[in-house]
Amino acid sequence: MTSLSARLIYIGGPTVLLEWEGLRLLTDPTFDPAGTGYTLPTYTLRKLLDPAVSSDAVGILDAVLLSHDHHFDNLDHSGRELLNRVGYVCTTAAGATRLGGDVVGLLPWQSIELTSPGGRVWRMTGTPARHGPAHADRGPVIGFVLTFTDDPAVGIYLSGDTVWYERV
Repeated sequence: MTSLSARLIYIGGPTVLLEWEGLRLLTDPTFDPAGTGYTLPTYTLRKLLDPAVSSDAVGILDAVLLSHDHHFDNLDHSGRELLNRVGYVCTTAAGATRLGGDVVGLLPWQSIELTSPGGRVWRMTGTPARHGPAHADRGPVIGFVLTFTDDPAVGIYLSGDTVWYERV
């Protein structure tokens, strides 16, 4: 039987540091301080709590898994700055176009393979997701399944910022 060695550190909101078999992955980076406002056309969102860990204290990351880039509660100002310090960022195809640079966009069921710092090859597969109910979808969002190519039966599913629906 294969065992899974994983550690999750909850930072706040959608942001989690995942340490798994030598990999250090971060989901949806939000690091702005409490009180930060995000003005939208019809209202202003205000962040209520500080992150439990600062972006500087997170340390070196192998990748950021970004469910979507177009909402401040999943990628805030400080999170955008952090992306510049990470070698690998993966998000939706639309998000990769908006963010530019070396950001990789995945479509549902599209996979890519990366090599961990220890030389082990891992696979990241985009999964279908929907951000809001069908009648009020709020734009493209993606989830992720992570596996190692030498042991694909063991993996982690990150649903991203999705709601339950028939394709999940």
